[in-house]
Amino acid sequence: MKIGNYSINPLMLLLVFVPTAYILEFTHADPTWVFIVSCLAIIPLAGIMGEATEHLAERAGPGIGGLLNATFGNAAELIIALIALKNGLHDVVKASLTGSIIGNVLLVLGASIMAGGIKRERQHFDRTAAGLGASLMALSAIALIIPAVFDFIAGQTGRPQERELSFDIAVVLALIYALNLFFALRTHKHLFNNVTADDEKTPGNQKHTHAAWSVGRSVITLLVSTAFIGAISELLVGSVEHTAKEFGMTEVFIGVIVVAIIGNAAEHSSAIIMAVKNKMDLAINIAVGSSIQIALFVAPVLVFFSYIFGNPMDLLFTPFEVVSVVVSVWMLTLIAQDGETHWMEGVLCLGLYAIIGIAFFYLP
Repeated sequence: MKIGNYSINPLMLLLVFVPTAYILEFTHADPTWVFIVSCLAIIPLAGIMGEATEHLAERAGPGIGGLLNATFGNAAELIIALIALKNGLHDVVKASLTGSIIGNVLLVLGASIMAGGIKRERQHFDRTAAGLGASLMALSAIALIIPAVFDFIAGQTGRPQERELSFDIAVVLALIYALNLFFALRTHKHLFNNVTADDEKTPGNQKHTHAAWSVGRSVITLLVSTAFIGAISELLVGSVEHTAKEFGMTEVFIGVIVVAIIGNAAEHSSAIIMAVKNKMDLAINIAVGSSIQIALFVAPVLVFFSYIFGNPMDLLFTPFEVVSVVVSVWMLTLIAQDGETHWMEGVLCLGLYAIIGIAFFYLP
């Protein structure tokens, strides 16, 4: 779309919904409209974040690019969770964590694989890096299973120890996440910085560098867009409960599906864009890396902050939440084992996500 001599991305026209969302909030409009407009406001902000991440990835490689996107994308999720945690809404916080994990593994990765594979027979990625991601997610699933099994075995007599157990597990998970960063960015960074097939065909591997943003501009853009996404997310938190009642949703469904999708909107667009451009290593780094960060970093941070808030949170998730994470990790493991994907694997991921979402919708 051109206005005069300037070319404008039509998606950016949706930025008008950012101030509109605040106007509706301050004028005490129907919360349902605040919710809808806030969702529309996040779309262009997520697009801006995705573009900035792509420019960073071109300069720093898929490893750091994927890490930065996962970090900034999860910032909104962390802000939402901290607000809910401060208000003592532990069940909503844990449901949003579950939703973020299965959403990134099944919805984001599935949509990326499908979008990238529509015009290609196969897409390839580094099997070692993807396998490590699947292993870390398996560890995360086990970390959710242990408190649930402990609660089942110990029963009421073990309740006083459950919070201490959860805190200790959170410490271990945070340590493993730190070591994983050292592995990915230091000792084995070559595994996460592969050149894609499309880039290899470009002389000198300079396909986009002529138009690449500077590192400073990219980082500032990421910071600003993240701040706006976090602010808009607060409006969503305040209006999502009313909207859910209007559409007959439960609080668990809100946390696992609605809040999780909204909080991770940035990854949704970025990972799909990378897959369409045949940059599957970066797409997987974004989708799987975000789930890893939620499980190994965000969850422990929330446990630590719950003690600061004076209302400790445990890692005892409901049986259905645990099962959902386990089957999601199982699907990820199947996809990661051969180092290649085709669009039908994306359909399988999306199908499994739809099944889990339907089950959460009907869950009492």
